[in-house]
Amino acid sequence: MAPPLVSVPMKKKKKPSLVLTLSAAGLLIGAGTLAYWLLGHRQISSGDLLVGANIIPGDALFAVSLTTDPQQWQKLRQFGTKETQAELDKNLVELRDRFLTNNGYDFQKDIAPWVGNDVTIAILAPATANKTVPKPVVTTNEDAASDQQSMVMVLPVKNPEIAKNILAQPKTLKQGKWIDRIYQGIAIKQSEGQPGENFSAALLDGRFLVITDSPKATERAIDAYKNQTSLATTGGFADNFPKIASDQPFSQFYINVPTAAKIAAASPNRPLPAQVLAQLQNNQGLAGTMTLEAEGIRFKGVSWLNPNSQRVLAVENKAGQMQSRVPAETLMMLSGGNLQRLWGDYVLTSQGNPLSPIAPEQIRGGIKSLTTLDLDKDLLSWMKGEFSLSVIPSSPKQGSPDNFRSGLVFMVQGSDRNSAEASIKQLDDVMRNQYQFEVQPAKVAGQPVVNWVSPYGTLTATHGWLDGDVAFLVVGAPITDKIVPKPNNTLASTIPFQQTVPTEPNPTNGQFFLDVERTVKNFPLPTLISNQQTLLDATRLIGMTSAVSDSRSNLYDIFIALKKVSNTTPLPSPESNKSNSAR
Repeated sequence: MAPPLVSVPMKKKKKPSLVLTLSAAGLLIGAGTLAYWLLGHRQISSGDLLVGANIIPGDALFAVSLTTDPQQWQKLRQFGTKETQAELDKNLVELRDRFLTNNGYDFQKDIAPWVGNDVTIAILAPATANKTVPKPVVTTNEDAASDQQSMVMVLPVKNPEIAKNILAQPKTLKQGKWIDRIYQGIAIKQSEGQPGENFSAALLDGRFLVITDSPKATERAIDAYKNQTSLATTGGFADNFPKIASDQPFSQFYINVPTAAKIAAASPNRPLPAQVLAQLQNNQGLAGTMTLEAEGIRFKGVSWLNPNSQRVLAVENKAGQMQSRVPAETLMMLSGGNLQRLWGDYVLTSQGNPLSPIAPEQIRGGIKSLTTLDLDKDLLSWMKGEFSLSVIPSSPKQGSPDNFRSGLVFMVQGSDRNSAEASIKQLDDVMRNQYQFEVQPAKVAGQPVVNWVSPYGTLTATHGWLDGDVAFLVVGAPITDKIVPKPNNTLASTIPFQQTVPTEPNPTNGQFFLDVERTVKNFPLPTLISNQQTLLDATRLIGMTSAVSDSRSNLYDIFIALKKVSNTTPLPSPESNKSNSAR
């Protein structure tokens, strides 16, 4: 399974890409390109913070840190299928040969002896991104460089003597030369005379080798380190990042939400409206940790609001019961703690946002036109408890038509049954009078339900109550007898659910479960991403648990159970690649 890439909108540059810059910069590049070879994320060090967090400028657009442990990368290669392994190997070999082998370097001999357990890559927003002053009519090359995003690599040093030698004796450049300069008492080795390239590196306190693609970026990193204006001091970072700490993680990442929003707002292709930008300023950061476990990959995430934001989160974690109301054969279940509050949050963050899947106004208008009901007053007003949406496969009786292969089940715990009954009765009247459905009272296992039967005689939907305060609606296959009465063998009792859906955070405000193998085998799925089928073929199960951590942050724990490749082979050696090319 190929490691995920973080995509960042970049302005067009006249100078060569960062990849080309790195490939031309000698032994310093050998160190830097390690990060691109590993191409993933990272681990915790220096007290549960991202490696280099005290060096990366606080306004960094994003930072991603990754392990340098070859055993972890070999473990990653064991997950998936032969197809996903081949794709991952192709990427790793291509990057290794392009950046290390082709420049005469070997990771184990040249890099491993001095580099620490993790390396970090950060992308800095243009220096002008936070400025409100108008740009000058005439700009210098230095001004133009400040308008470009730049890169900072932080490589912890476990052998300072070797690191010092790297800076003292870099390899000769193909074009240009190395020059030395001093900034705030820090020695900097910088390339000069390479067309479009301004590569530089510095050793901070003998503990961190900092490599950048811009002299200005090097100065910004040194300033952040000395003036304590780094990522470690950014609002909410030090308080929230430790929440996703993990032993020996494969990777970690951080995204600066307001900075990303500003760049997106300035994009000529898809600018964000002013009101959307204002909403996003309430959010400060999104961070995650990825670890490799015996049966798959775990992601721990945290998102937090700007400490100065007027918005606060309601600390209400009351989910966790719906998985005990659906049967063991359930294919998918999504639950949440308070549907009314979820809708309110969606409205707050989506109103006027062109990136939202569906505008709140459209949802309200659609429900009004279809049912004559007011979404907020008639429905959500009593939907203040836990809710769930599940897909349950049918068990067609012999000789019965196979109109539906599964039933879609919606459940919600009501806070006011009288109001709920009035709204449901209104729905019954709409189905009867407007759509000519037969509304038939019936019983399932001795409990009263109401069936909506289409004019063609097919059972279309059933609604009723569970335990007095949980309303349900079944659409599609007639699977009401699987939830009424409460099943003996529930989804919560199954091994796949217990091994996939995280038990933390607890209490929770929502959970998700998907049996990928059974779903793909029985139901066609729409194509949403490239190589979707390859990824689905490699995945067995997906589980997630979320919670509101406090009035400013949310926590997420996601586990993806993966298939495994038997008899994994080592990566092709550089020598074998050369011999194959010679043939």
